[in-house]
Amino acid sequence: MDAPATDGHSGQARVERVPRRLRDILDLDDFERAAKPKLPHAIYGYVAHGAETEATLRANRAAFDDWRLVPRVLAGVSERHQGITLLGRQYATPFGIAPMGGSALVAYEGHAVMARAARKAGIPFILSANSIIPLEEVVKANPDMWFAAYQSPDREAIEGMTRRLARAGVEVLVVTADVPIGSNREADARAGFGFPIRPSLRLGWDVATHPRWLTGVFARTLARRRSPHIDNLEPWGGPGLFSREVAGIAAHEALCWRHIRLMRELWKGKLVVKGILSSGDAAIARDCGVDGIILSNHGGRQLDQAVSPMQILPRVREQAAGLAVMIDSGFRRGTDVIKALALGADAVFVGRPFLFAAVVAGKAGVGRAIDLLRTEIDRDMALLGVRRLEELSKDLLQPTNIT
Repeated sequence: MDAPATDGHSGQARVERVPRRLRDILDLDDFERAAKPKLPHAIYGYVAHGAETEATLRANRAAFDDWRLVPRVLAGVSERHQGITLLGRQYATPFGIAPMGGSALVAYEGHAVMARAARKAGIPFILSANSIIPLEEVVKANPDMWFAAYQSPDREAIEGMTRRLARAGVEVLVVTADVPIGSNREADARAGFGFPIRPSLRLGWDVATHPRWLTGVFARTLARRRSPHIDNLEPWGGPGLFSREVAGIAAHEALCWRHIRLMRELWKGKLVVKGILSSGDAAIARDCGVDGIILSNHGGRQLDQAVSPMQILPRVREQAAGLAVMIDSGFRRGTDVIKALALGADAVFVGRPFLFAAVVAGKAGVGRAIDLLRTEIDRDMALLGVRRLEELSKDLLQPTNIT
């Protein structure tokens, strides 16, 4: 018998059943542990590792320990609701799936798999421009998807990309703002992995000793996509994964706020800037007319020693009146999400665990990951004495450095 899943909205049993192979997966970190042996070491490291010493990667998790929750009792929490309204849309729960480039090289058709699971669960999904699946194809899997551009500063490219997104029916454009140049991914270099992909004896042995990934992901991808290309970087597509042109393609040193203003003029949908870590930048974004911002240090993959988004969230919230304030980087538990909402975030985005879930069990794995996090939030709300997310506030938090 399969075990029943739990509905994160009201704590009631859902009709859907948990597949037997996923019953031992009890939290989001379990997906990484289960996925690691299935992947070549270089591919696993590409997902899991951060920049340089990975101090930022570790600090993202440590930042949640800066706060403890102060529960209220006898609050009458038999009815609990965690739905939100974000950028004018209703979502079932306050978290979504963050953009992750290269997902289809990690799990077969990974972007489309996560897009379908997000649509079924009623949560936001953001497609990265660093995808080998054309955005038009992913839109068919999830018509409500958001798109995260690595936008070049060329006006023709900006005009062309906004037209392409409008034709596809995308309504939320997210501009990735924290990649003026590529970061120093030493762990990837030590594993012999990077873009363009360069065959080597070391990488070949790594792949050959993981035949399920070789046949189930890489060979199937080549069979379907022929020579895979980064299809969504520019209006006309992008370079192949094995070509020299792919190196540094997402980095744009000249991109600046005037290009955001231009996008605001051209783009009629919702406009979001991702990669904000400064309250001053939040104020500039507001003045540029954007609809929202995502606080992010790119999951520890860009500037090492950067501040955690959780550390800057209260100050940014003060400067972002009228904007949707979203956040990512390091979220793994329901209590993480609740702490961010209590500090002023409107929504949270989670990345790596959902991709590892796709590796473990495809769409069913991603669905299980969504259910686990949604259920944790529901349980935590009850234990905290909260019936609706609107009741969350800083009054329910205690800094750990104050006794």
